[in-house]
Amino acid sequence: MTAQATTQAFSAQETEAGRKLFAAEWRFVTAAASTAVLPPMHGVEIAFAGRSNVGKSSLINALANRNALARTSHTPGRTQELIFFTADGPLMLVDMPGYGYAAAPKDKIAAWTKLIRAYLRGRANLARVYVLVDARHGLKSADAEVLDLLDEAAVSYEIVLTKADAVKPGALAATIDEVAAAVRRRPAAYPDVLATSARTGAGIGDLRAAIARLLAEKASAAVGEAPGEAT
Repeated sequence: MTAQATTQAFSAQETEAGRKLFAAEWRFVTAAASTAVLPPMHGVEIAFAGRSNVGKSSLINALANRNALARTSHTPGRTQELIFFTADGPLMLVDMPGYGYAAAPKDKIAAWTKLIRAYLRGRANLARVYVLVDARHGLKSADAEVLDLLDEAAVSYEIVLTKADAVKPGALAATIDEVAAAVRRRPAAYPDVLATSARTGAGIGDLRAAIARLLAEKASAAVGEAPGEAT
């Protein structure tokens, strides 16, 4: 499989829909350290997961055209809650706790894992998890553990490479191929791989378009599942 075959192509309409979706005023809603305080399910949720220091907060900020929507930190593992953002539309963004920080206490890691597992299994409106992977390093063992968890929970997910600007084009294409091959046979994985850079903005438009496409698909499915009107 070539790099060209594992990246998505979007129509001008999808690209524009993505731009409009994230041109809205996104804001913080709440932070949940347990499922007991999760906000009510409304519309469609997409979540972002990734290893500590993968650039998750920076990507969310770039996606939403905000400098400080999601807090960035130089301290790995700082995010310990599910953090929700909205633009008062059909979509909710969820920033999941970073994983793979070896220095985190075992009890804290266990608490994060329990929270994430419960969220994935109990959130019926969770449409997709975007798993962020550092383009310089590719998939690591900690990523594989999370992909196993997503497969087990039967939650759709897609790999998004971050910091793509730090990798030469040939190496980036090779990483895309390797990641696509690694997830190809996973039951819950979306087959395409997106490459992004929060610093340069590369790939951010494609990610917005991918999310807009996902929303359109969910809306179409909801219409198709709705009971017909009596005649």
